[in-house]
Amino acid sequence: MQRLVVLGSTGSIGKNTLDIARRTQKFDVVGLSCFRDTDALIEQIDEFKPKFVCVVDREFAKRVKQRFHYLEILEGKDGLVEMVQRNDVDFVVNALVGTAGLLPTYYTIISKKKLALANKESLVIAGKIIKDLAKAKNVEITPIDSEHSAIYQCLEGRRKEDVEKLILTASGGPFFKRKDFDSITVDEALSHPNWNMGKKITIDSATMMNKGFEIIEAHWLFDIPYKKIDVVIHKESIVHSAVEFVDGSIIAQIANHDMRIPIAYALFKPKRVSLPFKLDIASVGNLSFEKPDFRKFPTLTFAYKALREEKKNLGLVLNVADELAVSAFLERKIRFKDIFVILEKSVEMFESKIPSDILDVEQQIEWVRIGVLELINKIGGSK
Repeated sequence: MQRLVVLGSTGSIGKNTLDIARRTQKFDVVGLSCFRDTDALIEQIDEFKPKFVCVVDREFAKRVKQRFHYLEILEGKDGLVEMVQRNDVDFVVNALVGTAGLLPTYYTIISKKKLALANKESLVIAGKIIKDLAKAKNVEITPIDSEHSAIYQCLEGRRKEDVEKLILTASGGPFFKRKDFDSITVDEALSHPNWNMGKKITIDSATMMNKGFEIIEAHWLFDIPYKKIDVVIHKESIVHSAVEFVDGSIIAQIANHDMRIPIAYALFKPKRVSLPFKLDIASVGNLSFEKPDFRKFPTLTFAYKALREEKKNLGLVLNVADELAVSAFLERKIRFKDIFVILEKSVEMFESKIPSDILDVEQQIEWVRIGVLELINKIGGSK
């Protein structure tokens, strides 16, 4: 039985991962982590009885310590890094949100653990460093995102030189048909038509920055040039992505929009486990596909720019700017459409250099963060 650590266990991906562990009984869940949601973490501890947990917010860690005197409780970002390097861990699911996931990804690979990755920021921020390290350590990064899992499955056993392009599907979020973005509220932006996700990724879906990040992530995961990565709007979220080959054939992965399917695949590949989330394809009816509107959703343009001008390391800039802008929107400090303005100005203002090592990445993140916060305060103060 493999010893599993779930980073971000109280989030949507984390909870679904634990559901797969619960259903299959094939993993010993030895480690869990959360940021502040100690209520959910305590329930998970009671059920899975891990050897150790990490609570990133040190104040919230005190509550867990009071409840579980016998349990090893780590704290802060250092605790996350310590968890993934332990000798009594075989498999790490990184379901952390944002830049917090970078160092755990890095040290999971350093420690040569199996890695299932839902933290796309690791590759958006430091794709070259992470991929070079994975190659050197002979560690395969298995994607959990439904789109990248779909592409991974479509590419299995096929030659890279036969690939014409990758086709990432996008639901379009709640505002694909909306013309006026001026009055969008936080509640409206959090109402995704198909997926039940955390707040950050749901807002990213509404702006389509999430799809932009997935373009960058696909480039690094599959070593495919950005010119061979397309996005199509597929509002039904049944076709999770596809690969077109040089002979004109397109192979797609189709399933219900339930994250437990790609999570289970990442945990058990190349085997598949029986799950009850079957799709009645006859009941689906029509499937629609449309081209995205780059003018309405310039986030896609920003992503292609980041890959086109790779030496400027704009993926890092975009990621930091988006993280801060989404947080400001959720706190109602800026408007929804201000997110696009902040992202555009950030890629114009900042030019980060390709980092030489992981410490360099951390320093660049902090430098960009300071500048973006000043920009957000200026835009928010002018509302």
